[in-house]
Amino acid sequence: MFDTDKALVIGTNNLAKGRELSELLHPYGFLVQTLQDFSDAIDVVENGETFAANAQAKACEQAEHLGCWVLADDSGIEVKALGGKPGIYSARFAGEDASDADNSAKLLAELSEVPEEKRAANYYCHVAVADPRGILRAESSGICRGLIRFEGTGSNGFGYDPLFEIVEYHRTFGELGPSVKKVISHRARAMRAIVPQLAKIAAAGEWS
Repeated sequence: MFDTDKALVIGTNNLAKGRELSELLHPYGFLVQTLQDFSDAIDVVENGETFAANAQAKACEQAEHLGCWVLADDSGIEVKALGGKPGIYSARFAGEDASDADNSAKLLAELSEVPEEKRAANYYCHVAVADPRGILRAESSGICRGLIRFEGTGSNGFGYDPLFEIVEYHRTFGELGPSVKKVISHRARAMRAIVPQLAKIAAAGEWS
């Protein structure tokens, strides 16, 4: 834990994701903002072939444009029976303007003939932080293992959370709620891994 009043912009327009990341960073003393606080924020094209490439692009391009430190993540769900799909296309699995419900319905449809013992899945997150020059300064990743339910349960979270069961709890993220998700989720694990890197940068007086 460290004390800093340095600003860090969360590079997302997804309100639920922005809120989740802000809450994960809050205990560490960051002055957190999101793209909603910037009328001139740009839409970074996510055309990378990996989670890492997309996170790097979103952090570096937005940071250089805004002249701020920016943290961006790219995350999604990988289903073993589907060869790792939807992967980097998780947010647009059912189309460019797909809703969470649309994406979940498509995933369930593609898994309709797959038995429970073969519905293993991972939530994966890659986090990148860039300085105001647009230079990549820190990266981390996190993974959370589970399985895909046959139908959604619970209303917490977003994305595929109501479908993603944490086997040890016998509950989905939609059922477990934010307090548990803050500890065991892919995003929480990636954030815990990057905080020491940010603390080192801040302690060295490089945050400007």
